[in-house]
Amino acid sequence: MSTKTTAPAAATSLGLIGLIGIIISAMVGGGIFSLPHDMAASASPGAILVAWVVTGVGMWFVVNTFRILADIKPNLTSGLYTYAESGFGRFMGYLVAWGYWICNCFAIVAYAVLAMSTLNSFFPVFEGGNTVAAILVGSIIIWVIFAITLVGPRGTSIINLVATVGKLIPIIMFIILAVTVFKASLFVRDFWGRSDAGGSGFDFGAVLSQVKPTMLVTLWVFIGIEGAVVVSRRALSQSMVRQATLIGFLVTLALYILVSALPMGMFPGEHLAQMDNPSMATVLLEQFGTWGSTIVSVGVLVSVLASWLVWMMLLGEMPAAAARNGTFPTIFARENRRGTPWVSLLAAAIVIQVVFILTYFSQDAWSLMYSICSVMAMPCYLLTTLYLFKVSRSRTYDGQGHSRRSALIVGLLGSIYGVWLIYAAGLWLAMAACLVYAVSVPLYIVARRQNDPKNPVFAAYEWIVLIIVIALGLAGLSYLIWA
Repeated sequence: MSTKTTAPAAATSLGLIGLIGIIISAMVGGGIFSLPHDMAASASPGAILVAWVVTGVGMWFVVNTFRILADIKPNLTSGLYTYAESGFGRFMGYLVAWGYWICNCFAIVAYAVLAMSTLNSFFPVFEGGNTVAAILVGSIIIWVIFAITLVGPRGTSIINLVATVGKLIPIIMFIILAVTVFKASLFVRDFWGRSDAGGSGFDFGAVLSQVKPTMLVTLWVFIGIEGAVVVSRRALSQSMVRQATLIGFLVTLALYILVSALPMGMFPGEHLAQMDNPSMATVLLEQFGTWGSTIVSVGVLVSVLASWLVWMMLLGEMPAAAARNGTFPTIFARENRRGTPWVSLLAAAIVIQVVFILTYFSQDAWSLMYSICSVMAMPCYLLTTLYLFKVSRSRTYDGQGHSRRSALIVGLLGSIYGVWLIYAAGLWLAMAACLVYAVSVPLYIVARRQNDPKNPVFAAYEWIVLIIVIALGLAGLSYLIWA
């Protein structure tokens, strides 16, 4: 039996500034501090700019999808999960809720790895972020942040807003310092990379081969753009959700482009690709000395911990919403007296702890975690854009100021971008994602039997979806074992 209690609205309402802080902090976490290395590892300066153009345009349609749906579907106040369920049925809604939840869990593990790796510059026992010492200290942080999130979304938002300001300072400092030593001649010397022997010509195929590997990186740093939508039930108004999403997108896109492009005018790409993460600190260490690296390292820790806090808050919201709607087991809906879904948060903390321990066996835990996180986010975004496309084609479409044509275009192009992301990620990662979805099916069966025992768990078309997911998941498991 649920012991859910609902906190007073005033205690849980978030305003525009709080929502913007959630979005920026959720996106500007650890990923931005590793962009110089992560982007240079796969692409030349020209290909990096092309990658950001592709990502910027694609994410623009995703952002506008959230903005339009916030207006035309204000009753769907848990974002990704409710959009998928409303458009494609309860089981698809469950898969999005589960996928988004697991995506967040892996994101926090990635933050833990980066935080410990950063601490290695001060205490040289955390190399790689997944040593025994790193796992012990990181585990303590996992449970401390879990305890902080129990104070409720409003208290968490205030803490996050202060931390967001703190994390932006070293990023802005890095950009200013990079501009002062930026060499245009170095930036354009091998502009298109492998396109020809001299690196001066453009070859579409060669550039595309460089852009594709960057898609997991660019998607990784944009995960969180939906943050205001996920907690929209707590917002003072849905118009604030729309405004916060747009502002957060524009600010972060500008930061990402500058942080990934400017170092290409400071060091050759192959040198950046060999730097340790967080590579932003390494760039300043080699260019300006220890003081620059120290400032950025402190910024990394502030940034990661702030984003960690926001992700933990988001982790509690979607399973709780799904449980209230009968898609997750009812226990996930339980809240404490402050309105915090503590059972969902506890389950997330346990998953994070287990996965963090398992990173001990990985040679590159950071890349592995952000790759898994990115691929799990892809279906969540794709089903949201497909939902807008479906709604805009309905005869009963009520655009609330958004024309049918504009909504149709946004939904269609956003969906095309989602398909492109899956293609760029590669088949084996898509199959690995299906494996993660497949193992969660028993949880859905329990939820349906709890909430609707008289009706079949799966509709006819949902059986088809289930079979496809399980088949691809088994194929992914075979690949992981035998590849």
